Amino acid sequence: MSPGPVARAVGLAALLVALAAGCASFPDASSEPWRDKPEIGAERAPQPQSPPPSEPQAPSAPGGGAPPSGPCVDPDPQVVATCLAPVSAVVTLPGGQAALVAERTTGRILRVAPQTAPEVVATVPVDAAGDGGLTGLVLSPSYEEDQLLYVYATTSSGNAVLRVAPGDTPKPVLSGIPRGATDNRGTVGVEPNGTLLVATGDAGTPDPGPTSLAGKVLRIDPFGRPAPGNPDPASPIVGSGVHSPGDACTDPASNTTWVTDRTGARDVLLAIRPGAPVGTAAAAAPAWTWPDRPGVGGCAAGGGTLLVGLSDARGLFALRPTAEGRFIGVPETLLPNAYGRISGVDLASDGFVWFGTVNKDGAPGPTDDRVVRIKPPSGVGSGPE
Repeated sequence: MSPGPVARAVGLAALLVALAAGCASFPDASSEPWRDKPEIGAERAPQPQSPPPSEPQAPSAPGGGAPPSGPCVDPDPQVVATCLAPVSAVVTLPGGQAALVAERTTGRILRVAPQTAPEVVATVPVDAAGDGGLTGLVLSPSYEEDQLLYVYATTSSGNAVLRVAPGDTPKPVLSGIPRGATDNRGTVGVEPNGTLLVATGDAGTPDPGPTSLAGKVLRIDPFGRPAPGNPDPASPIVGSGVHSPGDACTDPASNTTWVTDRTGARDVLLAIRPGAPVGTAAAAAPAWTWPDRPGVGGCAAGGGTLLVGLSDARGLFALRPTAEGRFIGVPETLLPNAYGRISGVDLASDGFVWFGTVNKDGAPGPTDDRVVRIKPPSGVGSGPE
C-alpha cells in the first residue's frame, strides 16, 4: 500500500524544490545542530519568501478541444476535484493516478482523478456535530488483495472504527469509543508491520480515565482485537493524553507512524514506533510542537520529509525528521494561502502530493472544497509529465 522510499524521496524532494523555488533550506547535519523536541511559534516561525504566482492556465478537455466550464470548474490545472464537502482525509491509490477522499460532514468516500468526475464508492452514516463525522480513512494493509478500507467516524451511537468492503455497508470493527459535545475527531492509520493504529479524541473530557477509549492511542488487528504486543493483552490501549487527533501517517523508511494532534494549548506531533512504549501521556512528550496552534491536520511522510496540512495557518508545513526521532534543517511553510485551509494530505507512489481543503468550515471560494495534486517539475522524479 505504501509507496517505496525511493519514489517518495525523489518525488517529495522535487516537490519541495518546485514549490519553494530555492527558499526552503535544509542544511546538512554538519552545519545545523540536531533539534530535540523543538517548539516553533508565531514569533519564531520562518517567514519564507514565496515565488511569484504563475498565471493560472485552464485545463484542457480530455481529447483536446475547449476546457470544461461551469460553476464547479477550477481554472487551476492542479485541482483534481471541486465543490466537495469539507475533505477530512486523502488516501492515494496504488499507482498514484487516483485517490480516495473522505467528506467529513456527509460521510461520503469518493474516488477522484484528474479529468474525471468524482465517483462515490461508499457512504458512511455519520453525525458531524462536535467536529465529528468521517474524520479518518486508510487502505487495508492488504488493499490490493481485499480492497478493504478502514475509517474513523462519529455515528449516532458514538465514535468507532469501521471496515468498508466494496458493495457492502460499513461494519464496526471497534465501537464503544465515547462521543461528546466536542473533540470527536479521530483517525486510523496502518503501521509498517500492518497493525492498525488508532488515535481518538477525548470527547471534550480532559481526563477520560485510564480504561476509557477516549483520548487514547490504540493498536488493534484488522478485526478490532488488541494487537499482539500491547502492554495489556486484553486492551487495545497503548497510550493516552490525546485531545483532537488529525491524522496518522507512516514512514516505512524510519519505521515511524506520525500522529498530529490539537491539544488545546498547542498543536503537537507524536512519533510512534511498533513495539515501542507510547507512554501514559502521549501528548506530554511530542516530537514537535506548535504553540501558535496553526490547526494541524493530515500528514504524509517519505524520503526524509514530513508534510503536515495546516487549516488555520493555510499551508503545508515541511519538516525533515531522522530515524532517531530528531529534526534537521529549517522547517518551511509551503503554499501559504494558495489553497486556503489544507486538511488531508498523502504522498502517492509516483511522488506526487495530494491534499484536500476544508474551506467550507470557514470562508469558502466558489469551487470549494477541493482536492489538489501537486507534481514535481518536468523531467524530475517518476511522475507523469
